[in-house]
Amino acid sequence: LLGQILDHWFESEPLKATLATDAVIGAMASPHTPGSGYVLLHHVMGELEGRRGAWGYVAGGMGALSHAIAQAATARGAHIFAEKAVFHVLLGRAGEAQGVVLQDGTEVKSKLVLSNASPQITFLDLIPQEQLPKDFVQRIRQLDTRSPVTKINVAVDRLPSFLAAPNARDGQPLPHHQCSIHLNCEGTQLLHQAFTEAAHGHPSSRPMIELCIPSVLDPGLAPPGCHVVSLFTQYTPSVLAGGRSWDEQARNAYADTVFDCIEDYAPGFKASVIGRDILTPPDLERIFGLPGGNIFHGGMSLDQLYFARPVPSYSGYRSPIPGLYLCGSGAHPGGGVMGAAGRNAAQVAIKDFRHL
Repeated sequence: LLGQILDHWFESEPLKATLATDAVIGAMASPHTPGSGYVLLHHVMGELEGRRGAWGYVAGGMGALSHAIAQAATARGAHIFAEKAVFHVLLGRAGEAQGVVLQDGTEVKSKLVLSNASPQITFLDLIPQEQLPKDFVQRIRQLDTRSPVTKINVAVDRLPSFLAAPNARDGQPLPHHQCSIHLNCEGTQLLHQAFTEAAHGHPSSRPMIELCIPSVLDPGLAPPGCHVVSLFTQYTPSVLAGGRSWDEQARNAYADTVFDCIEDYAPGFKASVIGRDILTPPDLERIFGLPGGNIFHGGMSLDQLYFARPVPSYSGYRSPIPGLYLCGSGAHPGGGVMGAAGRNAAQVAIKDFRHL
């Protein structure tokens, strides 16, 4: 249990709760849920520029990272087709992958196919079910993809000023504006309570909020004096109590709750808002192809990790379809911006390619 790990090392309840957010991030779980300690470990793995456990910000936003990868690939002869949806994987007579068919009917032939999509999209949408073992399909269908995350992007006309550390008179950013700011994290019990509400189909009345202001580090993201604020919030169920869907009223009501909470810490925040973009779990699924809105393509629980990711017997990036590989967050070792799954899958694919 995460709670036991934190109790062993720390005394301060706000510190324990703030660290606990990295154990439940993207997970429909409480700090008291067995196995939650691993997700905390997952978020402090690796290093950045020699600093172990450090995180970094990508100048230009996360899209700039994708652009850098794309440039590296094209420099080595890759051809990239953006906005070209894949309709299904092209299979040969022996059931092996031979390329992909695009939505417009174009066939792209290839000896190998690597899918960065979720296991659900890859195997349930892009492959004819009769080509896959029944027990494999059943396991993919049974993956836990519940997600508590609602992402809110906000444009503001001034920097938030927090009661705990008010802005200077010149309004210039202070050190804490360059960090991840955790709100409603005074105690782990608050996080557990927020989780419990969502488990019963109700958006948390006092959500867990991670607030970042990327424009402080990257001024080009907003006009002078203005800022963009990124809110990563939990917990919100995919389907509301009573089977209700996330209509415009429900989305705005939850966002108002989040903004009311921020207002308590930083009076004047609501008045500074110019616009907001609310992405509930169904929105994250529809726009980004995240199953259930899950940022990791599936829960990072102990039963869905290591040799069981995405399912037992297929944790080594290969799939039941010869020549088709899984290289995204649904593969080992899971989600996060670290590239480990892609690198490992590429090495396996290259090894197989030599024998074709």
